[in-house]
Amino acid sequence: MSSLDPVRLTQDLIRRPSVTPADAGAMDVLEAELAKLGFVCRRMRFGEIENLYARWGTARPNLCFAGHTDVVPVGDAGAWSHDAFAAKIVDDILIGRGAVDMKSALAAFAAAAAAALARGDVTGSLSFLITGDEEGIAVDGTKKVVEALMAEGELVDHCVVGEPTSAETFGDMVKIGRRGSINAEIVVEGRQGHVAYPHRAANPVPVLVRILAALDAHVLDEGYTGFQPSNLEITTVDVGNAATNVIPAQAKARVNIRFNPGHRGADLAAWIEGVAQAKAEGFDGAVRVTPSISGEAFLTEPGDFTDVVAAAVRDVAGRDPELSTTGGTSDARFIRALCPVVELGLVGK
Repeated sequence: MSSLDPVRLTQDLIRRPSVTPADAGAMDVLEAELAKLGFVCRRMRFGEIENLYARWGTARPNLCFAGHTDVVPVGDAGAWSHDAFAAKIVDDILIGRGAVDMKSALAAFAAAAAAALARGDVTGSLSFLITGDEEGIAVDGTKKVVEALMAEGELVDHCVVGEPTSAETFGDMVKIGRRGSINAEIVVEGRQGHVAYPHRAANPVPVLVRILAALDAHVLDEGYTGFQPSNLEITTVDVGNAATNVIPAQAKARVNIRFNPGHRGADLAAWIEGVAQAKAEGFDGAVRVTPSISGEAFLTEPGDFTDVVAAAVRDVAGRDPELSTTGGTSDARFIRALCPVVELGLVGK
């Protein structure tokens, strides 16, 4: 069994411009390499999203590596020092969209799997759970793959997600949990009118202001073991009224809450709804709250699994990683339904 060059594979993956939801052949590249190693590969397409589940072996334990082939847009292409999809190496630096987040991680795990298989070190199973929808709305990606695998009775014992979790130096941070996330749109419907005749109108703006003030003033918690305090942020307020003498008919806003395991998304949605209706009491109009829960908070408790991961970091990088729950969300929030999961990867910044 021949060795696999992770740098070459990273370059091959970067050269496929797989900006969500496009795949551009990136999944084919990874699948071909895994098939050469003896992995049984299954493409699992949902909607327009390409997903891949590949497994070597049938025995347990089954160690899974999870990640994504999709990348965010390049922005201003002219601002790049080199073509974002050319995967040029300049002064020992690989430049390209997805070099860190996270095509290099896919290549690194494939290379590690190849080396372990060549040595005969794998006594259980190795698997890959790869999506093309992590950077997008994440509806037809890992979430649906996990649901399908669970319905089939596929057993995964542990999972490592290759997100770029390191803060300053490789291996200084491993994510063992993440806060949950909920967005909510709040729309106040009033009645338009002239500012000189307010009794003929129903101004939605003061109602929205009261709602937002109450939400913002509330202390959700003081923290949770291993987690930051939950926080609510007002992300936009929109009225769209260009006139100076017109009371608008509608005002709307969006809020986001990043919450620790002390809360559930559904409970927070109900709380926002309750505050909105209470602050609109007596208003001659209507209030509508539309919540969207991106994921629940989760924690992989420190123990044997995290000890093994920390020992691997110590062996390779020569440092003890911080076990952290900071940062945003990732597909680990879906995988945790299958098995304990941690995230380990390059320096994110």
